[in-house]
Amino acid sequence: MSELLQETKGGVILQVKVSPGSKHNEVKGVGAGALKVAVTAPPEKGKANEAVVELLADYFALPRREVSILRGHTSRSKVVMLTGASIEDVKAKLGLLF
Repeated sequence: MSELLQETKGGVILQVKVSPGSKHNEVKGVGAGALKVAVTAPPEKGKANEAVVELLADYFALPRREVSILRGHTSRSKVVMLTGASIEDVKAKLGLLF
């Protein structure tokens, strides 16, 4: 899981693979070193990025302001920071998907 998660002083960095324009907003699972998510928003004008932030904030029970996209704003592969999250909590939540 080292590819998927990285602990930092500020929180946890998470690799995310996004499928924009999907039928539902959902966390689909873990595979190929990334958390796979689907969002209904189209990949235009930051709409999908906003949907990803909202989805992950809800999924990890974090305030929206504590979820940010560090890299990949125009790509399906994104690097997301979960500020203030512990790696143990993130692993426990993702353990439900394996």
